[in-house]
Amino acid sequence: MDWTNLLRPETRVQLLKNYKDQQDKKGTGREIDFEPVAKLFVPWGAATFLITECDGDGLAFGLSDLGFGTPELGYISLDELAEIRGPGGLTVEEDIHFRSQQPLSAYAADARSHGRIRA
Repeated sequence: MDWTNLLRPETRVQLLKNYKDQQDKKGTGREIDFEPVAKLFVPWGAATFLITECDGDGLAFGLSDLGFGTPELGYISLDELAEIRGPGGLTVEEDIHFRSQQPLSAYAADARSHGRIRA
């Protein structure tokens, strides 16, 4: 399954824009603390991902919570998420009702203090 099928077209456009906008700022202290653009989740379990940017080849940046109490910031392979299959063939889904309320760093701080993403 292609990673682009995980996300709505408008979500993909914003993730790609954020990636482009961030490139000349990486490692300079001027990095942008984007609000998450997408929330992905596993309908049969506790895994949740808040994504802020994507390079166009399926490598995304965001906050990952696999449901073990240790959420972390880092890079996420959307291709790998697209391949996951759960009971009855369920797949990872985009929460189309998610609307970010704060920058990713605030979600990360909250997730670290509570042991899970609360979004």
